[in-house]
Amino acid sequence: MNLLAFWVNRVATIRPDAVALITPDEILSYRQLLDRAHTLAQQLERTQGTLLALQAKSMPEVALSAHAASWLGRAFFPLNPALSPLRCDVLLQAAGGPVVDDIELFIATSGTQGEPKAVMLGRANLQAGVLASRSRLPLQAGDTWLACLPLYHIGGMAILYRCAEAGAAVLLHEGFDPLRVWDDLEKHRVTHISLVPAMLARLLDTGRESPPPAIKVALIGGGPLSVALAERARAAGWPVCASYGMSETGSQVATLCDLPQGWEPGQVGSPLPGLDVEVVGEDGLPTSGIGRIRIRGAAVMAGYASPQREMGLGLAQGWFISGDLGRIDAQGNLTVLGRHDDMLVSGGTNVHPQQVEEVLKRCLGVADAALTSVADDIWGDLLVAAVVAEADDEVLEKWCRNELAGAMRPRRFIRLPVLPRNALGKLDRQALRDLIRQKLE
Repeated sequence: MNLLAFWVNRVATIRPDAVALITPDEILSYRQLLDRAHTLAQQLERTQGTLLALQAKSMPEVALSAHAASWLGRAFFPLNPALSPLRCDVLLQAAGGPVVDDIELFIATSGTQGEPKAVMLGRANLQAGVLASRSRLPLQAGDTWLACLPLYHIGGMAILYRCAEAGAAVLLHEGFDPLRVWDDLEKHRVTHISLVPAMLARLLDTGRESPPPAIKVALIGGGPLSVALAERARAAGWPVCASYGMSETGSQVATLCDLPQGWEPGQVGSPLPGLDVEVVGEDGLPTSGIGRIRIRGAAVMAGYASPQREMGLGLAQGWFISGDLGRIDAQGNLTVLGRHDDMLVSGGTNVHPQQVEEVLKRCLGVADAALTSVADDIWGDLLVAAVVAEADDEVLEKWCRNELAGAMRPRRFIRLPVLPRNALGKLDRQALRDLIRQKLE
């Protein structure tokens, strides 16, 4: 029996009738969930191997399979149903060797910066991540967490573990439908919800901006939260918690609730208990300036999966060096500034796209914006802004002259009906670069 089943079994023994899982078709108590998991486990017991991999569109099927795999003591690997057969084969070959006893969950990275990798999370990693999360986001029996993030993403799968440990209920949605979310917030007295910024914006755009009073936490991660969106949500009464995390750390690294006046994009507060976070320069040494974010602690992965089953792959002396840039202030609070690979060099000046994007999004008449570049003999990276906007180029240029230093100003504006984003609402920067280059050819 793995950790997820252990926690469900514990709650089922103490509070068997407590609600555990709400799907579009049924409501299961902890005792019923345990029985369903046990029945499915008996069916799966005849399958070979120590790993249960599943590529399914149905999130209830994924959830029940996760519980069954845990009951069997087998590692579980939920796969994005949109992944190509080739990418699936690569991931399964990496994860398909003999599974180390402690490994309970494999999660594929998003692959937005290249090929996805299979992250290995062991019992100790998962337990540390859940307890660290609960220290920052209180969760208790009787609470309900609405999960509209897919379960093949760590942001979705972590909700199953958090709720099982606390004896809370998971309200599981198939995809994201803002009107259905609003209806279920009221109907099921939801206390917690996890969203990416694009989801939060769509919820507010329905015109029903004030959440029900039962909501205690709106955990926002998976991409940069803008000041305008944060202020709009706070004004409507949403309890916004700006968060930073990743598959390699079992979800959360740092989370800031009750955003203070003067909050800036990327500010996510202090690291969760049990995690050490540093910012290091190009020499690999800690710096007080901007640098790569690295994380160490009990919640950090056992390593990336490989056919050779090397433990610690992707770690350096226990540290995971992320692809994100950030800085840490004197009080130990972390600000995330964007991807290291996304940094542009315009006229010899380092430009972090998120900083320019935040300025553009504050301009009246701009609904969305993203910054990319094309090669240029003079500028190096000639900055190009892709905008979803009613404002004309003259308005945009004037706004940028007033708000941005010279090297940070976009030299071209390209209008798009929507920006390219993945299933979680993250900006697909490679797709954006390709699209802009095609338009400028």
